[in-house]
Amino acid sequence: MPSSKSQDDAPGRRWTRWTPLVVAVLATGALVATEPGDDVGSSVLDGKQLRIMAPAAPGGGWDQTSREMQTALRDLVGRSEVYNVGGAGGTIGLSQFTRYHGDPSQLMTTGLIMIGAVETNDSPHSLSETVPLARLTTDYQVVVAAADSPLRDMPAAAEAMRADLPAVSISGGSAGGVEHILAGLLAKAVGADPSGVSYVAHSGGGEALTTLLSGRSSLGISGVSEIRPQIEAGQVRALAVSSPERLPELPDVPTLREVGLDVELQNWRGVVAPKGISAEQEQALEQVLLDMTKTPAWREALARRGWGDATLAGPEFEEFVRSEQARVTQLLGEIGLGRR
Repeated sequence: MPSSKSQDDAPGRRWTRWTPLVVAVLATGALVATEPGDDVGSSVLDGKQLRIMAPAAPGGGWDQTSREMQTALRDLVGRSEVYNVGGAGGTIGLSQFTRYHGDPSQLMTTGLIMIGAVETNDSPHSLSETVPLARLTTDYQVVVAAADSPLRDMPAAAEAMRADLPAVSISGGSAGGVEHILAGLLAKAVGADPSGVSYVAHSGGGEALTTLLSGRSSLGISGVSEIRPQIEAGQVRALAVSSPERLPELPDVPTLREVGLDVELQNWRGVVAPKGISAEQEQALEQVLLDMTKTPAWREALARRGWGDATLAGPEFEEFVRSEQARVTQLLGEIGLGRR
């Protein structure tokens, strides 16, 4: 996975020479410039309210990202609306989003999970039918067990998987998503057949947590930012993280490599617009998002959520999405989760 870039050194910041002006886009494709900090909602969207789709159930990473965006964008575009379209790893939301052809007031949060779900669900739609605007954040995964689980640490969990893989059920997000991919990589790392993983897929993090706490799964996999409150509350025990080094948010939790499993995986999240918007509209929307990443509200959200700053926009982000589509397709094929 490419390393995260700060907002100052990301090559996608090709429009920053235009600041301190925020370029606002009209539905007609005309451009106007407004001073940062103004409520420019009406001028940016020609009177329309910005709508951000979180293509998952409330409570998960896409929902969190969308709502933090809503807060951080308030001074740039005024009021906005976040709404949820859950199911099938975001592919149901993606299918609906393709209907907004040419409408710059519609944005959708997306990421690695959707790319995987497109493959595993044989989705007729893909991110190629959208306009990538900006990558925003990265988030590592954490393997957890219920507080009363007999699996007290990751070596014990790995040994259980090695002895009887189907008996160790793992709950997480949608089929083909980053949690499912990590489950397959763990199986491969312990020497088992990844296609034999007993994975319990859910449309949102809250549902996956319920499954784990009810005892219907042996382990859970989640983004650190999503599950950290339950770790801190003592509901679940963190066994290992998928990062290359220990995370500041969970300093006592070892990496998978520390416990002898050669696995590393990073999730990312970003924003796309519908196909059919003009080049000027695309450029202006990118600039609004880049300006958003400099706001105190967004910087505070990164720190509070434990998200990595992965700001990338423009052609560089478009190329990144294409490379991720190829990488994930290959990875899913290797662990038996590709298109059938």
